[in-house]
Amino acid sequence: MIGKQFRKTAAFAAMAAVAFSGGAAWAGGAPTAADAQAMVKKAVVFVKANGKEKGYAEINNTQGQFRAGELYLMVQGADGKVLAHGANEKLIGKMMMGAKDVDGKEFVREIIEAAKLKNGSWTEYKFTNPVSKKVEPKAMYCEHVDDAAFVCGGYFKG
Repeated sequence: MIGKQFRKTAAFAAMAAVAFSGGAAWAGGAPTAADAQAMVKKAVVFVKANGKEKGYAEINNTQGQFRAGELYLMVQGADGKVLAHGANEKLIGKMMMGAKDVDGKEFVREIIEAAKLKNGSWTEYKFTNPVSKKVEPKAMYCEHVDDAAFVCGGYFKG
């Protein structure tokens, strides 16, 4: 009986160690696709539960729950207008439909088109990493808040 209880306790401790070390690794390392997806999903729930004004304000908060190192969120309007941005408040309210990355890719247009076609879409482009300050490949994941806006978050691929 003692051996069985010990094994259960040891198994629980091992699972907890994996869970906590995974979180610690992300806090100090680069976020992944799964991290970006999870944060977007959490934000969509938050915005729907608390309303756009409070939800977008929290996404804009660089010290808030929707910012972790180089992982941040934005809310992109279906018309190309930035409704919230967790890394650059100067972009809020700007029409970005024709914005191009360093390779000439109209990434905002692609993000919007992909998000309109499929809730839970991915788009890849190049963008300045707010931590490294270097232009890097980025993958952006977006989900609908409603028909006119998408919460998006991405990770830098290298």
